[in-house]
Amino acid sequence: MTRFSLSARLAGAGHRLLIASAFLTVIAPAHAEITASDPGAETHDTAIESRNRAIVYGAFEKWREGTYVFAALLAPDVVWTIHGSGPVAGTYRSQDDFVERASRPLTSRLATPVVPEVRSIYAVGDTVLIRFDGAATTTSGAPYRNRFLWMFRMKDGLVIEAEAFLDLAAYQQVVENNEPRPQ
Repeated sequence: MTRFSLSARLAGAGHRLLIASAFLTVIAPAHAEITASDPGAETHDTAIESRNRAIVYGAFEKWREGTYVFAALLAPDVVWTIHGSGPVAGTYRSQDDFVERASRPLTSRLATPVVPEVRSIYAVGDTVLIRFDGAATTTSGAPYRNRFLWMFRMKDGLVIEAEAFLDLAAYQQVVENNEPRPQ
């Protein structure tokens, strides 16, 4: 599915207000958090949306506690796109490809795991949007902090397509300025 078709899917079926709230959350300051539970926000929660939201929320809670969740959350043939410019931006065509070429270059240079702090999760049809902050300590002792918006398209409880938005300059700074942990 192309970026356009995923975006078009999100905008359809009367979910415009919910999606607008989700994207306003991304650009709103942290103290002006906008969520789907705001009075007047239109919500259409189906069983699949509730299930997908619960799966992703549960995975992020386990991740926050230090459990590696991606093997169980991502389909083996997930298509993961990192938007932006820089060496890591691009599309990865399997869980292994994503881990080896996008995740490991960063995580191998962190002394502590990234701890996610979920700001909001929205489910629209088969798509789940997660806005979160992540923090860790690099192998040189410097802090790593980033803000993320991930869009997951799910099928049968697994992420089959993902799009990620983050500060790629912060990612690249960690990769370029820190030695990998010994294997």
